[in-house]
Amino acid sequence: MGKDKNPRRVADNEAMAKLRMLRTSPQKLNLVAGLIRGKKVEQALTDLTFSKKRIAADVKKCLQSAIANAENNHNLDVDELVVAEAYCGKNLIMKRGRPRARGRFGKIIKPFSEITIKVRQVEEQS
Repeated sequence: MGKDKNPRRVADNEAMAKLRMLRTSPQKLNLVAGLIRGKKVEQALTDLTFSKKRIAADVKKCLQSAIANAENNHNLDVDELVVAEAYCGKNLIMKRGRPRARGRFGKIIKPFSEITIKVRQVEEQS
């Protein structure tokens, strides 16, 4: 009896990691995601390590998680991995405010976002 196993959400040569509730705007996070899109994972990790953006450390953590998923869960070769997709989206928005002159209220929004990274194993062309 029992239930059937859930089908994989990604292809057989791919692995994925998702990081939610990152305390930055999706627009700023997309700049860092664009930095690693399409690169080999070693180069992407190096770029994130030396990036001056604050959120780059969290994106690096997510990329390392995707690499670990590929290696441990899907038996993919780490040396042949490429960042296939890196995209971000909106999440929660905290709404805060500050009193302003003449009885008005200055709205302050504090956005959160999420990032999804997919790595794909590609064969080396010799």
